[in-house]
Amino acid sequence: MYLKFFGLREQPFGVTPDPRFLYLSAAHREALASLYYGIEAGRGFLGLIAKPGMGKTTLLFHLLEKFRSSARTAFLFQTQCNSREFMRFLLAELGYNDDGQDFVRMHEEFNKRLLQEARAGNRFIVVIDEAQNLEPSVLETVRLLSDFETPRAKLMTIILAGQPELAGKLASPGLAQLRQRVSIVNRLEPLPAWEIKSYVEHRLQIAGYEGNPLFTPEALAEIARFTEGIPRNVNNFCFNALSLACALRQKTVDLPVVQEVIADLDITKHVPELSSDAPAVVSEAPAAQATVPVMDEPPSHREEVPASASPAPVPGKNGESLTPAEAKAYMQQVAAKLKTWQGSLDRAAEQYSARTGRSAPD
Repeated sequence: MYLKFFGLREQPFGVTPDPRFLYLSAAHREALASLYYGIEAGRGFLGLIAKPGMGKTTLLFHLLEKFRSSARTAFLFQTQCNSREFMRFLLAELGYNDDGQDFVRMHEEFNKRLLQEARAGNRFIVVIDEAQNLEPSVLETVRLLSDFETPRAKLMTIILAGQPELAGKLASPGLAQLRQRVSIVNRLEPLPAWEIKSYVEHRLQIAGYEGNPLFTPEALAEIARFTEGIPRNVNNFCFNALSLACALRQKTVDLPVVQEVIADLDITKHVPELSSDAPAVVSEAPAAQATVPVMDEPPSHREEVPASASPAPVPGKNGESLTPAEAKAYMQQVAAKLKTWQGSLDRAAEQYSARTGRSAPD
């Protein structure tokens, strides 16, 4: 580990959604404020859309932390389920476990819990993460949860968080009633290149780093380009960069270190079909024609060979490399096709000689 080498108290680029490390970019700050306002205003359904790795879950944990003392919360991430399993997961989050209950009884139990929290003066917040995985029938079950209310107020706020596919589901005609109830939708965007420096330094500061900048400007610019501003990618990259710098006994991550990390993280070199070490592509054969003329004769006297007798197209002609086994099989196939083609030529020559009384020209 490089913590001691760089004077860090803890891992600055971990993989867990620790709210302490949340970096509030402009998009994150706006989404957090909007969600907070939606809960305070009792808006019922709220939405948060983000691509993978954008810090969506970390933001949600940070949000719930603000309501720890004034709300009962449930955080659901098991979204590949049916409606009954969903209700069981939700009740389990509230400390109620009974697999023997039928669906109607689980609804009744959940309603009772909501009323208890309302009488105690607490808000009730349900966060459903990775909601894009929910089947339409389960999303309809989620919609029905919003029917639990008093004449004066909603009894809970439901936050649907997920990847862009969630927006596509909510836009479908079959979920129009749910879509109409989602009053606020926020979207997280990748960090701009100029903000990568602030993001990296923020996490290092939380982890206890004190001293000169660990990353050179050139290194940060290349990190921004390679990671495309996705926080999770930045975390993974910086972890590898600091590990390599520590191994090299360098106190600074410079451009050569970053370039070596880029080479190490290039996943394509582990794919045989994409690796530069794979066998070269076999030379491409001439494209097959619909018919192949046999003799240099007027069109009306030409004998034609079916196109099926011409060599097959070369596998991998779009730039894919052939393995040795594939190359061998292909050459065997070409040899068989050429043999068939030669037989067709010989037969055509015989027919020409029988018809004209002359030998076929070479």
